[in-house]
Amino acid sequence: MRIGMLGCGNIGTFLLQSLNNKKTDEKIVAIHSRNVEKTAEIAKQYGASSYETLESFLETDLDLVVEVATIEVVRQATLPVLQKGIPLIISSIGAFSNIGFLNEVKQISSQYNVHVYIPSGAVGGLDVLQSANVLNGLQSVQLTTRKPAHSLKGAEHITTEKVIFEGIAKDAIDRYPRNMNVAIAISLAGIGAEKTAVQLIADPTIEKNIHTISAEGDFGDFSIEVSNEAMPQNPKTSYLAALSVLSSVKEQSRRLKIL
Repeated sequence: MRIGMLGCGNIGTFLLQSLNNKKTDEKIVAIHSRNVEKTAEIAKQYGASSYETLESFLETDLDLVVEVATIEVVRQATLPVLQKGIPLIISSIGAFSNIGFLNEVKQISSQYNVHVYIPSGAVGGLDVLQSANVLNGLQSVQLTTRKPAHSLKGAEHITTEKVIFEGIAKDAIDRYPRNMNVAIAISLAGIGAEKTAVQLIADPTIEKNIHTISAEGDFGDFSIEVSNEAMPQNPKTSYLAALSVLSSVKEQSRRLKIL
């Protein structure tokens, strides 16, 4: 499988190390990123080609594109990728806080008969939410996210844990678009951003992001808690988020798939 990658930061380097340095069926062959010099250097190191423009990047022969860049890149690149008929994995799902953009992506993916994949990211339980809601039997979903205070703008200097947001996912996403990817993923898998309850806690005593998802419905109820270690190379990036992108790439080649 020939893979194109948008972005070349920590997760991008992790993917290159995991795919291009090993005997796998998937190889990253093309990279496009705004940092042209750095991208060219890293691409050469891992046997890939770098492209200065999105247009030249999309002229290559690709089976899959993986975005590991920014919300802005998702909004700029998603539609051109889909219009080329190339499946796309999106990691910066904060872009979908814009419902109009989300609906446009759905429409274009349907028009060009191409799939968009969203990795589970820093949490688990999304498969349960989707299954529970397949016949609209999901009644309530609650997300409680506890983050190190120093990682949240405006909460860097608090000395005791503090609830800095409580409300619906839509408002949480609008207020913290770069910190609430989990809320977006849960909303897409479950009952939507206007019905999903969210509580965000800034805690100066922790160094991990801790997410607790609870749900009730016709299926019964469940609760899952995930405590995320950071990537060794970058304490601001969840290691599980990086692993989920890699898993989404590997899933494309698997003959036996767990859905």
